[in-house]
Amino acid sequence: MKTPFGAECPHFYGDYFRGRNVEECRLLKSDGQAWSRDLCKFCPVPEISRANACEYMKLTAKVGRPLSAAFMRRVQVSAYCEKSRKKVTEPQVGCGECHALPFKFEIKP
Repeated sequence: MKTPFGAECPHFYGDYFRGRNVEECRLLKSDGQAWSRDLCKFCPVPEISRANACEYMKLTAKVGRPLSAAFMRRVQVSAYCEKSRKKVTEPQVGCGECHALPFKFEIKP
């Protein structure tokens, strides 16, 4: 579903049927975190889901205040691969074991 800022996110839920205005982030809700609409603006989850659709990668999110933006709340995401059973350092790329890249690339002029 599309977030209030236009990005497609698998964890955002909005119910607008017959005048209802229910919006929530189910990723943050599963961890008991408080959600507000402004968190969707700079959330990295839509970019991660566009770049990597691995079924074994599970995301966990928390709301924090990074040092660069001390007054702004941001969503910070960490990922874990259930197949390789290790923490994923770059969720956009993946763990490197589930979807291995071809070992040889050929570029012909």
